[in-house]
This record gives sequence, C-alpha cells and structure tokens, in this order.
Amino acid sequence: MKQIKGPAIFLAQFISDEAPFNSFTTICQWAANLGYKAIQLPTVNSRIFDLEKAAQSQDYCDEVTSIAAQAGLTISELSTHLQGQLVAVHPAYDDMFDNFAPQALRGDPIARTKWAINQLMMAAKASKNLGLKSHVTFSGALLWQTFYPWPQRPKGLVEQGFQELAKRWLPILDYFDEMGVDVCYELHPGEDLHDGVTFERFLAATNNHPRVNILYDPSHFILQQLDYLSFIDIYHHRIKAFHVKDAEFNPNGRSGIYGGYQDWQDRPGRFRSLGDGQIDFKSIFSKLTQYGFDGWAVLEWECCIKHPEDGAKEGAQFIKEHLIRPTAKAFDDFSAMDTNGQRNKRILGI
Repeated sequence: MKQIKGPAIFLAQFISDEAPFNSFTTICQWAANLGYKAIQLPTVNSRIFDLEKAAQSQDYCDEVTSIAAQAGLTISELSTHLQGQLVAVHPAYDDMFDNFAPQALRGDPIARTKWAINQLMMAAKASKNLGLKSHVTFSGALLWQTFYPWPQRPKGLVEQGFQELAKRWLPILDYFDEMGVDVCYELHPGEDLHDGVTFERFLAATNNHPRVNILYDPSHFILQQLDYLSFIDIYHHRIKAFHVKDAEFNPNGRSGIYGGYQDWQDRPGRFRSLGDGQIDFKSIFSKLTQYGFDGWAVLEWECCIKHPEDGAKEGAQFIKEHLIRPTAKAFDDFSAMDTNGQRNKRILGI
C-alpha cells in the first residue's frame, strides 16, 4: 500500500499584511517551524506567488521551489478556488462574486469569465513548471440558486446547466491533460459540484474526462449530512487531493442544515479546528490508506472559535498522529503455506 504524505497546510486563510504572513519566504519559515512538510499555495496574491510569472518562467518556479526547500518544505498543489468560482457565476451572485475579480473587470461578467478561464490555463502551466501532478479549485455554479426544488425546476434545466458548465471547463481540462495535471474540485455548497451526485453529473457531461477529480474535504459533507466515509468507498479512484478540516453538526429546535442566515458561531453546522469537531479522522485516514491515496494531507483552517495560529500549531501534530505507515505484509504471513495443487484438492475434498 501507498502512504499519505503530511502534514501540509493551505496558506489562504493565513496570508495577511502582518509578518510573517506577508511574504513567501517568511510564511514558509513559519509553516516549517510548526512542523509542516508542504504548503498548498493560493494564486490570487502576487506578493506571495505570481501566477502569471510562474506560467511563463521556469526560472521563477525554480526560485519558488528553492525558497520552500530552504525552509524544508515542498509545494503540494496550487489553488485557484476563487478563479474557478468565476468560471461560472449566475447573475444573482454577480455583485458578491465581483469581489474575487480584478477591479477593472467588476461589472463585466463576460470579461470576468474570460479572465478566470485564463487564470486556470496559467495554473495548469505553472503546475507543470513546478512539477506538480494535482491542482485544487472550485467549479463555479449556474444552478445553485435552484438547489431547493421550489419553485419546481423546469424539465431539462439541470441537464442544460451541467452541459454549459462542462462546455466552459472542457478546454481547461484538456489543457491540464496536456500539462499532465489533475483538476481536483472541492465539492462545496455554493458550487454546482457539491456532492457525489453532482460530481457524477459533471463527469458524465465531460465524457468522463480523466482529469476530472476530487479534492476530498469531509467538513462540507457533515454539514450536508452526507456519509463522508461511504463517499470514499464510492469515489476513491477519483480522490486526488485531501483537505483535513473538522466540523460539527448540532441541529436544534430552531434551525438545521440551512442555518437560518445566522453567523457561523450560531449555526448548527460549523467548521472547527482539527480535533474540536465531530469528524472521524481515524477512519478517514484508514480508508484513504487502504485505497492507496498517496497525496498530501493538507490542513485547511476555518474555525469560528479558535485563533488561527493555535489551529495551525495543533493541526500539524494532529495530522502527524493520524498518518499511517502501511504494512508490508499480512499479519498472518507467519503461518502461510506454499502452493500445492494436490494438497489443495485434499482440502477441497476433490
């Protein structure tokens, strides 16, 4: 069996204007000092990582890799979550998602989508230049505003929505294929790819494209009340990236999975720092190891209670303690017998 690598950390929630979170060199040193072995890099902050330069310059990518290596780190994946979101945006969300785009493109959905697609193309090339095999992102959404079937959805609406989503993504997926990199969609509420069924719809719409894969994050499944362990049994062959993020779901007489428009602290479903939620990570790490997942276990910190630096510090140790060194032999090999056809016949009574 193969072994999960870790611990790694997604830097998106930690980058800020304050040291050591305001430069690539210092944030690498911070992560390494906590015990992390890899970083997952967001690509929207050029002060930390210049995506356009990485797509154009092997020398720049070598420099980035060298800075990380000097701190004892490698890069697990690049992330285009915000850009992927903008590949498909329903007009109802234009104003809110405009904030993810450059100032000059806000108010221009067509230009925003073209920019987002180009960002994904650059991420494919940058991933290749960095020697990466997986990339993490969001799918975007044209149908999310209809997730609850009231009013009743018109016949054919869902199929047409996934056809359009696939049409936008297929050129991107083909280019990632050319670069030898998997696209791993984080299945997330707010995206048209948010559970197993919607992933299957998209997979079918892209003609089972080999680069359509999954970033597995159980926190989004417990908030949907989806069986996150059975999910691994069903989709393990498509799981190519892993966010280690905890969550809890505590329904009450006033609200449930929809949350009542409440702030995160008051919602029945909320994200927590590793070890503070309800997710069974022992079983998750066991199943992923059983199925041969050998990617990185990446902490994504999102907690409405604990300070992020404390969550990062505790998370490195938490992941380290859950990593499994696979056995090289069966526990009962000591009593094994060699192959003997005649003996097998006697045992079978034939």
